[in-house]
Amino acid sequence: MITDEAGARAWIAAMPDVDAAGVDRLDTLVALLELENAQQNLVSANSLDAVWQRHLADSAQLLAHVSRETAGSWLDLGTGAGFPGLVVAALQPHRRVVLVESRARRIDWLERAAAALGLHHVRVVGARLETVEALSVDVISARAFAPLDRLIAMAARFSTSETQWVLPKGRSAAQDLAMLRGWIHTFHVEQSLTDPDAGVIVGTLHGPRAGRKGPKA
Repeated sequence: MITDEAGARAWIAAMPDVDAAGVDRLDTLVALLELENAQQNLVSANSLDAVWQRHLADSAQLLAHVSRETAGSWLDLGTGAGFPGLVVAALQPHRRVVLVESRARRIDWLERAAAALGLHHVRVVGARLETVEALSVDVISARAFAPLDRLIAMAARFSTSETQWVLPKGRSAAQDLAMLRGWIHTFHVEQSLTDPDAGVIVGTLHGPRAGRKGPKA
């Protein structure tokens, strides 16, 4: 379990395929975040005191649940301040990362941060998820975006049977998964490395069960 800032930084630095340049990009991201947070409330001010644990390592741990052979496109829904999407891109700059965010000031921040970090494979889609053009991706993530059943209904069109889903769901992970109905899937809950009470829903989605109605408009 990652319990402090030093531990969070050391854990990220020891991740497979993470180099010094990746850690440097995260240092730059933290500096940019602190400056921007004075202009708009991207994250709670208190969380900046534990930014490596609560935001960076909390995001980076998702990579441990994604096959190392899966180096394709990553879709992050409701990216907000950039977690986990910007962290994934900073650690794996070769990966195509699509960040979906509908709030104008957050969109501006994401675009400026990606440019400052030199993340040329990041694309920011400034729109509500319902209006985003369908595309098939290799990984889907979403942190505090929507309840699990609604999230799956909204995002299933971006998924294939090979797409890996990594969804930080906090303390409600097991309960949310137990209540998911109408889908054929391999989802299970993994323990969060940054919060002993939190879980990450991980797995693949194979499609709706027969007779399931589509999401309401």
